[in-house]
Amino acid sequence: MLRPFRQVDVFTNTPYQGNPLAVVLDGEGLSTEAMQRFAHWTNLSETTFVLPPTAPGADYRVRIFTPTSELPFAGHPTLGTCHAWLEAGGVPKEPESVVQECGAGLVRLRRTDGGLAFAAPPLLRSGPVDEPLVERIAGLLGIGREEIVDAEWADNGPGWVAVLLRSADDVLALRPGPIDLDLGVVGPYPPGSPLAIELRAFFPLNGSTVEDPVTGSLNASVAQWLLRTGRVTAPYLAGQGTVLGRAGRVHITTGPESAPTVWVGGSSVTCVTGQVEL
Repeated sequence: MLRPFRQVDVFTNTPYQGNPLAVVLDGEGLSTEAMQRFAHWTNLSETTFVLPPTAPGADYRVRIFTPTSELPFAGHPTLGTCHAWLEAGGVPKEPESVVQECGAGLVRLRRTDGGLAFAAPPLLRSGPVDEPLVERIAGLLGIGREEIVDAEWADNGPGWVAVLLRSADDVLALRPGPIDLDLGVVGPYPPGSPLAIELRAFFPLNGSTVEDPVTGSLNASVAQWLLRTGRVTAPYLAGQGTVLGRAGRVHITTGPESAPTVWVGGSSVTCVTGQVEL
């Protein structure tokens, strides 16, 4: 049957400068196998399927697939799916926010001047990385161990390990070889720069190393880490995708609570609208 479809570019307000996402706006009746097969065919970093919610308070449910597996949560699919759902006429239960149900639970989103922002979910795993793994990561990145300032588990679903280098230039200069884990690398820009940090995200796929253009889940967990350790202050703007010829921009803010929520935001633009046979 024909199903409404959008292809959205996320973390940019300029088409084809962010991270693309395929969104099937009616996933009812599709099997997991059919969803995975379509995600494999699109060959994008993620493809999502919108379904009726099952949790009280949720506005919709989403299933998120890479070309090879399903994820409980991912950042740019969260923003892009919400953008597509609202654009297609979705009406949230609460006028000030949207509640998405996904494998990681309920994720709250809010409208911002620059698009949408999601509340960073709790980390599934955090804390320092064992020294043998840090040394192995340095080898995977092709740098010396002394070039890694710090490393931390930053797993909020995809399984990220994050490493901090001395500068954004060091991050941009990386040319990693084959890797076997989901790895995020971050480095600061000089004080006063328009961007606070530069991120790059690497993951293995079919024996190769893939770099993600702009990664919401990594930006969320890195923000929680860097804010907690005092290495950045919010609000700040992160850049990602530079080496790939993209211009991803991720806005990090915090809420007014005593234990502030980290909000990860950015613009989204729809590049393809139509129907897909599934």
